[in-house]
Amino acid sequence: MTPPIPDALVPIALRLMRANRTFVTAEGARRRIRERELRPEKYGPPERLRSGIRVAVELVDGWPVYTIVPRVVRGGTVYVHGGGWVNEIAPQHWHLAARIADEASMVVTVPIYPLVPFGTAQQANDGVRALVLRSIGRHGPTSLAGDSAGGQIALSTALALRDEGVVLPRTLLISPALDLTWSNPRIPEVQPSDPWLGTPGGRVLAEHWRGRRDLLDPAVSPLFGDLAGLGPISVFTGTRDVLNPDVHLLAEKAARAGVPFDLNEVAGQLHVYPLLPTRAGRAAQRQIVRSLAEAI
Repeated sequence: MTPPIPDALVPIALRLMRANRTFVTAEGARRRIRERELRPEKYGPPERLRSGIRVAVELVDGWPVYTIVPRVVRGGTVYVHGGGWVNEIAPQHWHLAARIADEASMVVTVPIYPLVPFGTAQQANDGVRALVLRSIGRHGPTSLAGDSAGGQIALSTALALRDEGVVLPRTLLISPALDLTWSNPRIPEVQPSDPWLGTPGGRVLAEHWRGRRDLLDPAVSPLFGDLAGLGPISVFTGTRDVLNPDVHLLAEKAARAGVPFDLNEVAGQLHVYPLLPTRAGRAAQRQIVRSLAEAI
């Protein structure tokens, strides 16, 4: 394994790369949407993931859906990638999904869901819900996991499944987007330290993603859903992330609803830090694998 990247270098690199250009202005978000409409990104997995796993792909209701199958199968996880609802799955997502499959002995289902400007929250929720039910039927107990925008989809879907009487053994969220109004009063306090996300572009993307749904609909902003009856929730979040304040509101709601809630918050860490090849990121990945394995 290569040595971890020093944590202190990551925010410097992100600022040099202008990683926040999609989010820091409304026009930046609109420009990104136009780019992705004209030139869709590739989504296939890297040629090399891990030995001992098998990757397959099929078309399910019009979506490319990948499955990562380990030698021994104890259950399943549906992993929903992030990317601001406009960016395609990245190699970091694939490597985490492969690690979950290998080390937690789970078949990991990875949907390539339609993005802005073609996809909406309801389409994503419906498709992921169907894949979770399929995984339960094929592989047994199945958890839901997702990062950033994928965390929004995962929790919204868990709420919809709960309404149908399906309680998941775990919903695991990495730096989730929970309130697409971007109205938490603590966001301006965190914003100067976040080199990745921002409110102006986030609101533009949210307007596209909500489709015909209200922004306060739990299918779009799961923070506004009734959490009662959900299975255990685990969240990984860093304090240099404008989405972090909403995680604390989610923790409070979960406590009031009697939902088991495992908050993994690391001071000074960035948005989706568990996907980064840093010491903190690798430690978080070990916790993620353990959390999903213990759920079944």
